[in-house]
Amino acid sequence: MKPMHTATDAGLADKLQAARDILVQLGSTVVAFSAGVDSTFLLALAVETLGPQKVLAAIGVSPSLARREQLQATELARQIGVELVEVQTCEMDNPQYAANPARRCFHCKSELFTMLKDLATQRGFASVVAGANADDTGDFRPGLDASRDLDVRNPLLEAGLSKQDIRNASRAMGLPTWDKPAMACLASRIPYGDAITVEKLSRVEQAEYALKDLGFAQCRVRDHDTLARIEVPAGQIARAAGLASELVELLTALGYTYVTLDLKGFRSGSMNETL
Repeated sequence: MKPMHTATDAGLADKLQAARDILVQLGSTVVAFSAGVDSTFLLALAVETLGPQKVLAAIGVSPSLARREQLQATELARQIGVELVEVQTCEMDNPQYAANPARRCFHCKSELFTMLKDLATQRGFASVVAGANADDTGDFRPGLDASRDLDVRNPLLEAGLSKQDIRNASRAMGLPTWDKPAMACLASRIPYGDAITVEKLSRVEQAEYALKDLGFAQCRVRDHDTLARIEVPAGQIARAAGLASELVELLTALGYTYVTLDLKGFRSGSMNETL
């Protein structure tokens, strides 16, 4: 990755320095890594600021993590030049998570952060950090409560870095994730109150792979039991409609009875609209 010596926006430069100052204060850290835009930038910034020996990347592996994301995490850590540890999490064994309440993410993050805190202690790292950004405070994010409860820091959020700030800085650093579409965990595709199962997560993963292989880089397949609700960006709805027969064939082969296209288009966290 390219060192990020300067930023064209003075305000962004100040935010980046604030994030670096937090990392320096922490001294050494385990980064909760998911291969997404935010955590990849945080990992690269931590390595640039502290050096690779004082940073450890850790990714939680479970049925809610898409396999392609897991593989990309391995490659990104290699490119950044930092060790990656895969932590097997067992949130599916927790009834409070599997029942899929509105605060599902709290239970998932609580388990992950507890395991990362233990890992940090075992490996001699002083802290655990996660990649929440300033925009996350404007949405329903119970995972932030878990980070506060377990003293997991969010340097990007604390420094006031927005998603766009992080994309801009990632591009300046030469990170391949600077324009990567948002990618939440697979459990976010299942309506609150509907039980989460390995079978549902696998079906969603395969369905979204099918759409991505058709060129829909940004997409969601929301799993409403027998119905698959497809979200693609508004500008690609017409193209998706033109592929209706192919989409129906692909998704019914995975076990869905009905396949529908959401005319509102893609939006992150659309399941939160029911809250």
